[in-house]
Amino acid sequence: MRSFINKVDSFCYRHPRFGVPNLMLYIVIGSALVWIFSMMDTSGLFLSYLTFSPYYILHGQVWRLVTFVLVPTSSGIWLLIWLYFYYFIGSSLEKEWGSGQFTIYYLSGMLFTVVFGFIVFFLTGISYSITSQYINLSMFFAFATLYPDTRVLLFFFIPIKIKWLAYLDAALFALEVFTGSLPMNLLPLVALVNYFLFCGSWLFDLFGAERTKQRKNSARFKSEVHKIEHDRASRSYNRKCEVCGKTDTDYPDLEFRYCSRCSGYHCYCMEHINNHIHVKE
Repeated sequence: MRSFINKVDSFCYRHPRFGVPNLMLYIVIGSALVWIFSMMDTSGLFLSYLTFSPYYILHGQVWRLVTFVLVPTSSGIWLLIWLYFYYFIGSSLEKEWGSGQFTIYYLSGMLFTVVFGFIVFFLTGISYSITSQYINLSMFFAFATLYPDTRVLLFFFIPIKIKWLAYLDAALFALEVFTGSLPMNLLPLVALVNYFLFCGSWLFDLFGAERTKQRKNSARFKSEVHKIEHDRASRSYNRKCEVCGKTDTDYPDLEFRYCSRCSGYHCYCMEHINNHIHVKE
């Protein structure tokens, strides 16, 4: 899994223009528009032309391969809450990974879901309707893995760490797998395949010695950053991008960040913070 992530990082570095910036924003807006139009269509035909259906896809309606992720799984105020929540999660992952890697993550989740739907269709002859529910939940697991201590308001007033909600969702996943009907009870496992490909190494680090090492490195990283900030007055610049060489003296309006995924303390401009090969020990 770690080698897979390294290959994804390398691909995104070699193709910096790959990816859809603000992908989750487009998905959220598209879902909202689909819901609005579906409310106007009392016959239900509008949604029926967007849902996933292997039978109709094989008969030329290929747009269903994409539009099924826009079909809302709830309505009303709950839909708005979920759309905002998934936009927050998706945009956070995009900032952490970069547009390229986040786009690959979401597209691979769609691909696994579509492949599963076709396998079920060929084995049973039934076109099950599949939504983006588990694709988005796998995205939620990725966010909880990267930011386990982030707090959200459960029921709008109960502060709770995101990792506890992830544990609850994992229990619901397991319940559906063991109590659901074949073959659709396997769909949650398909979503988890995508999650483990991208976040499996992070998850294993949570329970191993490497996680302890990362925490120590993180502490040293923060300490070094404070030291750099304290000593910056003696230099002609405060920060310098290690890829392009731009400094905050030459470009005072340019934002710079340190990469916590690199071994050591390496600074990059916003153009290269998510678009460089991470330095390893």
